[in-house]
Amino acid sequence: MTTTKFDSQLLIVNQRLKAGKMGVTLQQKGNRLYLRGTLPPRPGSEKTKPYQQEIALGIEATIEGIKTAEKAARQVGGLLAIGDFDWQPYLRHNPIGNELKTIADYIQALKADYFMRRSKTPKSLSTWQTNYEEVFSRLPQDDLLSKEILISAIKATNPDTRMRQKTCLALAKLVEIANFNFDVKRFSGNYSPTKVSKRELPSDEAIALWRDKITNPQWQWCFGMLATYGLRPHEVFHLDLEHFPTQGGVLRVMEGKTGERRVWPLHPEWVEYWQLMDVKVPQCTGRNNKELGQRVSQYFRRQGIEFRPYDLRHAWAIRSMEYGLEVSLAAKQMGHSVAIHIQTYHAWLDEHHQQQAMERLLNNPKRPIAPMNNSQSELIAPS
Repeated sequence: MTTTKFDSQLLIVNQRLKAGKMGVTLQQKGNRLYLRGTLPPRPGSEKTKPYQQEIALGIEATIEGIKTAEKAARQVGGLLAIGDFDWQPYLRHNPIGNELKTIADYIQALKADYFMRRSKTPKSLSTWQTNYEEVFSRLPQDDLLSKEILISAIKATNPDTRMRQKTCLALAKLVEIANFNFDVKRFSGNYSPTKVSKRELPSDEAIALWRDKITNPQWQWCFGMLATYGLRPHEVFHLDLEHFPTQGGVLRVMEGKTGERRVWPLHPEWVEYWQLMDVKVPQCTGRNNKELGQRVSQYFRRQGIEFRPYDLRHAWAIRSMEYGLEVSLAAKQMGHSVAIHIQTYHAWLDEHHQQQAMERLLNNPKRPIAPMNNSQSELIAPS
């Protein structure tokens, strides 16, 4: 077995600790360093005499981490030597019964609390996996919660991004249930949908062209539904298709990210042109909404389609503005708040869309007319 520089340094430090009769050694567990030695019973323990235990230092198992851990080991060894060792500075959370909870324990407690307050549905499961589990999977599960671990997880994300915001929100919930004193939210940053780089959306002509290039009838139908109704990709699999053919083109989304809603087609001609009433749902499986959405994205990539499924949803939003659909109604049909709709989609409006909107208003025969005085009336009166 090859000895690494890290292993050699750890051995040297432990030899120094032994020579100094510190009574503790350094050990590596995963990517973290621990102290091990004969220590007094932890608070809440039924034991009365010192025994072999570990102290989680929350220090990464690196060369630099060894240097820091050695200082901690000498401090603990000195306190043990004079009988003044106290567990309190090393308890990074409250003891539960006779054992200290690990990060994995707190994640399980948070999950239980989460589903105690809401039903287990594809929507809630997807939210848990996307907003929480993805963040928690990057934490050292067997370690005790520490400030160092939290900061390390935060630093692994870029400031002012959706991932930094999501990470901080998830960690804040973990800190709350652990009753751990650390303000995670102050690192969240200033991410907002309006700061997302505006990308080129496909034109309606391009959408129709790509739809016709798809040869699989099921995926052709799926593509048409996404484009015509502005659905989230996974929502194609959560539609009221039984009553769809009798509703005059109005579609009912049964569940998804934001629950049940009704959506009107834009353009309605596509319903007929593409025979969307002739339902052909792709045969896909997925444990949750995220996986179902990924199946759609994967198909787009395999077919070489030059845009993503969500671009069809964004295009529907812009199209709703071109139709003159009131913002509150468009937001309701898309299944989000008016504030989110404005933040996300008004940033996509370019001069062309604004010009179209103003032309519709100015050409409306029922628009308000500016009042004229007598001299102005004479100037425009017929001769």
